[in-house]
Amino acid sequence: MKKNIALAVAGPLWAAVSLVQVATRAGFDLMRHPLSLLSTGSLGWLQIANFVVAGLFLVTGAGSLGGRWAPRLARVAGFGMIAAGLLVMDPGGGFPVGHDAVPTTMTWHAVGHMAAGTVTFTALIAVCYVLARRATTRAAAVAGVLSGTALLAGWLWAMAGGTAGTLTLAVGAIAAMLFLSAAAMRER
Repeated sequence: MKKNIALAVAGPLWAAVSLVQVATRAGFDLMRHPLSLLSTGSLGWLQIANFVVAGLFLVTGAGSLGGRWAPRLARVAGFGMIAAGLLVMDPGGGFPVGHDAVPTTMTWHAVGHMAAGTVTFTALIAVCYVLARRATTRAAAVAGVLSGTALLAGWLWAMAGGTAGTLTLAVGAIAAMLFLSAAAMRER
């Protein structure tokens, strides 16, 4: 697969697989549950594979971005996504159905997932800003800044426990992933 095609596919594929699961998984509520929680339960393997495949596409396609920092940051985001897929969150908060209690402690793999998510989000935010800075059109520059800022704001809002924080985080993550995919297509 050509590098820019791998990167171009990463965002739309990850977003589509995640959103289809949001709409079809019993008990999942994007207003209360982060997309990562889809990795739990009997169908959790779908989201695990989604993270790993999208991460592999980011790593594979990162070189198509050109420049010094954009490929490095995209690659770091990809490795973070792979790790986040392999290190699964703990169930709770009503998902999967029957896991009503919010965990009071985190397993080692849930801690690893949070660390991997931090790496991924930081790298995605940074690559959006790097690509915005070197954009050749005003529209691409604005899209990069808006995507990076949407992820940063959504992540901070979710970590602060803001109302619908998981929704704002999902919107920001999807925006950043889609922007990165669009940037790969522009690099063609």
